[in-house]
Amino acid sequence: MNDEDVAIRNVTYRQFAELGRAPTASEVAAEMHLTVEEAVAAWRRLHAGHALVIDPATDEIRMANPFAARPTPFRVDAAERAWFANCAWDAFGIGAALHVDSVIETDCADCREPIRVNVRDGMPDDDDMVFHVLVPAVSWWQDIGFT
Repeated sequence: MNDEDVAIRNVTYRQFAELGRAPTASEVAAEMHLTVEEAVAAWRRLHAGHALVIDPATDEIRMANPFAARPTPFRVDAAERAWFANCAWDAFGIGAALHVDSVIETDCADCREPIRVNVRDGMPDDDDMVFHVLVPAVSWWQDIGFT
């Protein structure tokens, strides 16, 4: 990664937050005054550096943690928009990244009971909740899509 890659990462994340969805390579390229091919090449380098995740078949953004580009069981409402998070941990990360209160909606992976968590000032409204992470953090990038 180089300084231009970091700038492209920052634009990608900002656009994701502003649009409420993953930006396209052409949207990032237009803002950065690059070709689509240059933007995709930067995304590939960022992917290799674990700064975001692209779908290798399409070169589109799959994850820009904490944001998910595809629907997931973790919906987050914050700042009058809604996003999907990649996991429970990332669901808390969306409000934190945006510096706003948020509402997380998901369901229990075991019993499928709906779960709603209001996060105010960085704290959940229910401090008795726990979640279990099956994959140790050291192994997350071996298969980040599964993790």
